[in-house]
Amino acid sequence: MSSRAKDGSMTELMGFLADFSTLLRSLGVLAGAVITMGILHRVLQRGDGPPTGRRFRNQLITFSASVAMVLLVILALPLSDEMRGQLLGLAGLVISATIAMSSTTFLGNAMAGIMLKTVRNFRSGDFVQVGDNFGRVSERGLFHTEIQTPDRDLVTLPNMYLATTPVRVIRTSGTIVSATCSLGYDVHHTRIEELLAAAATEAGLTDPFVQILELGDFSVTYKVAGLLVEVKSLLATRSRLRAAMLDSLHDGGVEIVSPSFRNVRTYDADRPFIPARAVRRQEPAQDAAPVDVVFDKAEVAESQAALRKRKDDLNQELKDAGQAVKEAESEQTANRARRRVELLKARLERLDETIAASNESLDSDDEN
Repeated sequence: MSSRAKDGSMTELMGFLADFSTLLRSLGVLAGAVITMGILHRVLQRGDGPPTGRRFRNQLITFSASVAMVLLVILALPLSDEMRGQLLGLAGLVISATIAMSSTTFLGNAMAGIMLKTVRNFRSGDFVQVGDNFGRVSERGLFHTEIQTPDRDLVTLPNMYLATTPVRVIRTSGTIVSATCSLGYDVHHTRIEELLAAAATEAGLTDPFVQILELGDFSVTYKVAGLLVEVKSLLATRSRLRAAMLDSLHDGGVEIVSPSFRNVRTYDADRPFIPARAVRRQEPAQDAAPVDVVFDKAEVAESQAALRKRKDDLNQELKDAGQAVKEAESEQTANRARRRVELLKARLERLDETIAASNESLDSDDEN
């Protein structure tokens, strides 16, 4: 009887030690998870604040680590295999349901943030226009993107909004700056075009051009534009262009009296309101909107398409020439076919070099 009591006590003690060991392991895992998250947070937040561009990484790391810690705690809890499987299944169901409903939750913004980071259509510091919001990207996070407006205010936009709304990005390699004005019919358009083009040059724009947008009932609407290479001075250049237009038109003796200015002047009843015909310069007419400036990327893409088509044609010719070598009935014919093959190979090699250079140029322009 005494022996049985000892065995029972030993069994209870072993069971208690096993349960206590499991409890200690669970507590250790919980403490380790808390300490790990604390250390991770301290490391990510080290210093006065995260530098620009690191918030997205920090938020993504914190979110991923939190999910991993929850799963680790579930696995470490002193539960039966059946209960643990049910909890893991429930966690998977919750994650699946959350992803399914992500269009209206914070996870939707997180997924959109990952997509925007992968697409890389804009970077911190770029000028962007999203709906009615215009400014420079000042911060990119996992859940939102921050834009600093021309008034120095900060606007926070959810990443879901950016993913579902067209984003206009001003390219750092250069952008077109333009301004419009409406002038009377009493000044010939060639004179106006000269003065407005001079104003664009004075404002620091290159390749200026002038367009006539509308022939109104009382005025003509002109648009002057040019390429601005240093896009960081975009706002100042827009103002400088309008000031230069005022100076150029006033110095040229052109009155800006429309559309709301009204004045009564007395003229002879038989006087026609037609400007004096200007002497045209004997120069070839230039396109009002240079295609190589406005659509330079499209021009490169079109050129690349033509190069790829030329490469396909050369490959087909090379294949035909190789077949001609095999089917040659005489040595002389075979030699001519071999020379043709060597010539086509040389052309193909030069074409590959041209395509590679074009790709590098386009990639470099996209990075800018």
